[in-house]
Amino acid sequence: MPVLSEEIREQIRAEFPNYPNKRAVTLPALHIVHHALHQVSLDAIREIAELLELHPSEVHDTMSFYGIFRTEENPYGKRRVWFCRSISCMLRGGEELMQQMCEKLHVHPGETTADGRITVEFAECLGACEGAPCLLVDDECHVNLDEKSAAKLIDELR
Repeated sequence: MPVLSEEIREQIRAEFPNYPNKRAVTLPALHIVHHALHQVSLDAIREIAELLELHPSEVHDTMSFYGIFRTEENPYGKRRVWFCRSISCMLRGGEELMQQMCEKLHVHPGETTADGRITVEFAECLGACEGAPCLLVDDECHVNLDEKSAAKLIDELR
């Protein structure tokens, strides 16, 4: 039984005209699958390779180069929280906010809550230095955080 739905396959195929060849679609395909499934399993790698007419090891090589992709052994939660750890955020209390969030959720950075809902991770820079400290929840950036606003955000995510 296929891991990738026809909808995911169509999203990948839709990228073909945007690139010079199918090989160049490897990274976008990995992002599409990761976003949809919260992981990229070995079966998904095989199916991506088939769509792109590549060997599965070529897809795996690309995936393993980037630290953002999770495997089936370590999927991320339904919500992904990235704490910026740039100098701007750190100087304005970002590290302390992340520690507080981790304590409240009973996780360490890089881990997912026991219920599988929230994964907390580091981001090297979110590009929102003027709003430090900041974090990214899925695709939404939250800026100028303090202890109270971070706690409220955590409660909303739960």
